[in-house]
This record gives sequence, C-alpha cells and structure tokens, in this order.
Amino acid sequence: MSIWQEIILALFIVFGLAGLRIADQYMRGVVFRLGRYQATRGPGLYWIIPLIEWQRKIDLRINTAAVEEQETITKDNVPIKVNAVVWYRVVNPRNAVLEVKNIDNAVIQVALTTLRNGIGQHSLDEVLKEQEAVARVIQEKIDAVTEPWGVKVERVEMKNVEIPQSMQRVMAQEAEALREKRARLIKAEAEFEAAEQLRKASEIIMQNPAGLELRRMQMLTEVGAEQNTMTIIMMPSEFVAAAKNLANLGRQPA
Repeated sequence: MSIWQEIILALFIVFGLAGLRIADQYMRGVVFRLGRYQATRGPGLYWIIPLIEWQRKIDLRINTAAVEEQETITKDNVPIKVNAVVWYRVVNPRNAVLEVKNIDNAVIQVALTTLRNGIGQHSLDEVLKEQEAVARVIQEKIDAVTEPWGVKVERVEMKNVEIPQSMQRVMAQEAEALREKRARLIKAEAEFEAAEQLRKASEIIMQNPAGLELRRMQMLTEVGAEQNTMTIIMMPSEFVAAAKNLANLGRQPA
C-alpha cells in the first residue's frame, strides 16, 4: 500500500470517527444539513457528515417550571396573588427546535399570562375550593398554545393563593356564622327528638297508671343519690284531681 493510500485511509477513518454521535435514551439529536432540517436521530449511536451536518440535542424528560407570583382579580372582583408550578416535556424535538427559540422561557411566559387570565374567569370560592378543576382548565389552555411547539404540559398546580387581610376576616366571620347556624340546628333537632321521645313515654305511662308511680319512685331514688337538702312532699294524685275539679267549679258563672 502506497503512502498516499495510507493517508487517504487515515483521513477516511478520522472523517468517519468525527461524524459519530451518541444520544442517551432521554435525548434526541435534531440534525441539520447545510442549514436545512434533515432528521431526528437517536437514541444510541448514529453518524452525521462532518462539516456539512450538525445537530442540536433536545432533552425529552419532564421539566419543572415555577411560575412567579401573579396579582390578579377574580370574577367577583377580589384581588388575589397566585403562584403555580408547571410540569412539561418535549414530545416533538423537531418543532421544539424549529418553532421556538427558547422553549423553557416560552412555556413560562405562556403560563404567566394564562394563569392571570384563567383566574380572572373564576370566582374566589371556585379558586379556593376547586383548585384542581381550575388548574386543569389552565393546563388545557397552556397545552393548546404549546402543542404547535412540540411541548406537552403534563400538570399545573397552584402552589399558593394569597387573599387580602380584610377578606380573610370576612371569610372567618362567615365561617363562624355557618358553624353557629349548624350548632343551633343540631340543638333544635335534639330538642325535637327528646320531645318526641317524651311524648311516646307519656302515652305509654297513661296506658298504665302504675307506671307513673314507678317513675315517681325512681325520681325519688335519683334525687336521694345526689345527697342534697331538697325536701319532697308526696301527695296522692286524687288530691290533685280534686283540686283541679274545685278550680273548675270556681270558674263557672253563678
């Protein structure tokens, strides 16, 4: 083999090795040839033409972006401050490179504006009590914008919702009033049930007069067990009935 053949072989080997590339399982290489998109390569070992083709690697793993605190007004005109967290990942490396310059910054800016506008379409009660539903709506809106960029928004969570101190006091008063209302309703229901049970007990006792005497004796036992100085005078029920009849006679006109 001549020296020129050895030189050509060496250049060919160097040229071939210079074009070898490796992409990890979570990476993809977007290859350009003379400035035009050629293909998306990887994962694993692949080859590009040195000096003619070059690549840009894209990470396909889920990214986490914190959306800075935003001050907005709810649908019922209450000013609040909200911050959120967005989870997203690249599903189309080609579009992520060709359609947007800085994919991370673009997603964050879309999340900022969508969060502000999305909160403005819900009342304060909805934002506080139905955060998952509100976050799901915001996620769908962000995803609709980022889909042409090859980005999929996996999840959106509102991390903190801050409301004014005056509104907190009003909500505390409202909660206290609701608790008092429930307490009164429960007490009224208990009194109603107790009265119903007493009515049933009185009907049973009226059917058996001896039961009334037994109840009186039980009452005396309960009072005596308390070791108090109360004095109880027992009077036959006939005296009470006679006194009632005399009272009725006294009311009759002469």
